[in-house]
Amino acid sequence: MGAKDHADRAEKEIVSARCVVLTVSDTRTAETDESGRKAADILAAAGHVVADRRIVPNDRGAIADAVRAALAAGVDLVVAIGGTGVSRRDVTVEAVRGLMEKELPGFGEMFRMLTAKEIGTAAIMTRATLGAASDGRLIVVTPGSTAGVRLALEDVLVPQLKHLLWELRK
Repeated sequence: MGAKDHADRAEKEIVSARCVVLTVSDTRTAETDESGRKAADILAAAGHVVADRRIVPNDRGAIADAVRAALAAGVDLVVAIGGTGVSRRDVTVEAVRGLMEKELPGFGEMFRMLTAKEIGTAAIMTRATLGAASDGRLIVVTPGSTAGVRLALEDVLVPQLKHLLWELRK
């Protein structure tokens, strides 16, 4: 069975994914969280269910706890927005890495390649990451900008989401 056959089968077997969107920020509120709203809109437009959307403080423990809680609630995908840069406060990747059984480096590679077409070599400063938890659920960490969220979800992850979940669970 080829990749196209697997993708077709995944489309039939996985109708939608249950998702949680976590915006990592010390300054955003539910009203000002444009990136979280963008992520929820993209996921919903693709037929997925956004079970929860919230702001999480930019704290390693709080981020890990929020992701753990989302996974414990049975969601298929946790989207963590923000904290992918290189500053001292950018700790989202470190907070979730220990919750991933398998990292999927192709996501970050593809994201940075597409980002470089838009912003040039500054793309090296993002650590956008995707990984699978031990039970076949996905955790993605995207930059905090709406453009970064759009690129990460709409152009890279969502087109492969059902296939990824299907592969992780077979």
